[in-house]
Parts: sequence; C-alpha cells; structure tokens
Amino acid sequence: MFRKMRRQKQELSKEECIDILTNEPRGVLALLGDYDYPYAVPMSHVYVDGKIYFHGAMKGHKKDSAEKYDKVSYCVMDTGVLNDDGWSYTFKSVIAFGKIKILTDRDEKIDRLTHLGDKFFPTHEDTVDEINRLLDRTEVFEITIEHMSGKIVEEN
Repeated sequence: MFRKMRRQKQELSKEECIDILTNEPRGVLALLGDYDYPYAVPMSHVYVDGKIYFHGAMKGHKKDSAEKYDKVSYCVMDTGVLNDDGWSYTFKSVIAFGKIKILTDRDEKIDRLTHLGDKFFPTHEDTVDEINRLLDRTEVFEITIEHMSGKIVEEN
C-alpha cells in the first residue's frame, strides 16, 4: 500500500528512524483538515513503545481533524550538520504514516504525559506539577505507526 522510497541509497534503517523519533523533540503532524484541506501543525512529541504521542487542547482544529479522519502522517528532521562549503547541510528525516486516536483512559493519559513531560521539563517534579495542573484540560493523542521511512539528504 505504501510507496517504496525512490532514492533507496539514501534510505535510513528502521533503527536510525527510531533513533530520530526518540531523540528529536519536534515534528510536523499532517491531518485532513476543514473542507478536506491538508492541516499540518508543528508538535512536540515522545516516542514510546513504538508509538508517537503528543498533547493538545480539548477543542480545536487538530482535535476536530483527528476525530473526523484517523489517517495521518508525522515528519521529523534532525538538526543536521553544516557541510564544509559553509552553507549547505546534511540532515536526516523520518516520515511515519499511521492512525491517530485520542486516549480516554486517565491512567494511560497520565503515563504518556509523564513520558512527554520528562523529555522536556528540567525535572520529574516539574512534569508531575504540570500534569496535576492541566490533566483535565489536556488531550493526549496517539499515533499507531503503519509505515515509516527515513532518508539522509545532502543539500548541494
């Protein structure tokens, strides 16, 4: 169902893709938005147990789109390395295709928000404080990955 990468010499291994999803902090979520227009939104994410998680508001375009149509893609790039020419970069990117859902189980939400917070906040205590303060106003989104590919790009 999913296309093979055209430039296979640039293809990353599954392990390299997982490394990028695990270690990079942000990506772009693409959904089918209002009036069937693509809706792409930058997100902070965490990769846990083979799935991608992020949080959001309980109302808005992202939630409405996720509830309307569950197929999404999520793209993540590393920071890249400046090449010797001083202007071009070599970077790696991953695109994951999958199905999105909104978590409803409170304990599961807390667990995933803990992973997310611990990736970004300075201390675990900060994570716990934020979860306690905002849990009842926060949605947790889960992407189950159906296909993933990554590639290395050398600009020049």
